[in-house]
Amino acid sequence: MMLARVADSLYWIGRYVERAEHICRLADVLLNATLDRTESSGQVARMVISAVSDGEHPEDVSPWDAAMAITMESGDSDSVTAALARARENARQVRDQLTTETWERLNLIYLRVTGPRANREFSDAPSQFLHDIIADLHLFKGAADATMSHGEGWGFLQLGVFIERAQLTGRLLQAGFGRSLGRPVTEHAAMTALLRMSCALEPYLRKHTADIQPRLIRQFLMFDEDFPRSLRFATARIEEHLSGVGRNVDLGGAAGPERLAGRLKARLLYAEAETLTGEDSDLLVATVLEECARLHAGIYDTFVAYSLEMRLPA
Repeated sequence: MMLARVADSLYWIGRYVERAEHICRLADVLLNATLDRTESSGQVARMVISAVSDGEHPEDVSPWDAAMAITMESGDSDSVTAALARARENARQVRDQLTTETWERLNLIYLRVTGPRANREFSDAPSQFLHDIIADLHLFKGAADATMSHGEGWGFLQLGVFIERAQLTGRLLQAGFGRSLGRPVTEHAAMTALLRMSCALEPYLRKHTADIQPRLIRQFLMFDEDFPRSLRFATARIEEHLSGVGRNVDLGGAAGPERLAGRLKARLLYAEAETLTGEDSDLLVATVLEECARLHAGIYDTFVAYSLEMRLPA
């Protein structure tokens, strides 16, 4: 069985890498929206700020400053730089669990965003800078998939990726359509931006052509079983990887993380997507976020912060 500290580091590498990629995409869409001074650009800016920080940033901050902060501000725990620094530190602590290809790729990304020329490169060509980071993160994930043994360590890495992905998608849906965060997104350009933030524009258009509607966007990001960033897809992978890493561990019975993951998967698998109202969808997204938080706590209690007596032979 894997050491708790190793499982913890691999899990957080997955979470931080997924977070960095998502925030890069949000920053890029935000910067593109600043080129157009319309109502839709204002909706995009409000949506990004809500998605990354629950609206804690001041409302008078400019889109450029917001994009700069969520990308380069090392003191901001929500920034790309902070996420990559933490991912790299966790990787350093479990270097023996990673292949050379994955370690080198993550180290190169870290050096790119923390180097002495990083702020200048971002200021000169922000979209190119963000696209390069996203491409490098895709290379990291591809290298991990192609070169790491798909055992326990791989399972914890993927568990972190998909729990983070489910929470990020849920928060983006709340920011775009949630009634509690203000006026839902209605402008065509803003809805297109939301799809770009979730890397869903082309997959959505292949399914629904050019019919961009809030109801269809919500259904796609919540229930599409083939799109890898939908809530249904992510929760199915969470249950799958948790079953794999917990094969030789007592997962706590009815209150354990495996039961929580199974219930979460079932909520989205058996929900009647076509009959859900906007209020029902908001409630389901909030429930998914709450259960992901409970699942994270359950994983910690089971694999990381468990009492010694639980693992000692009787």
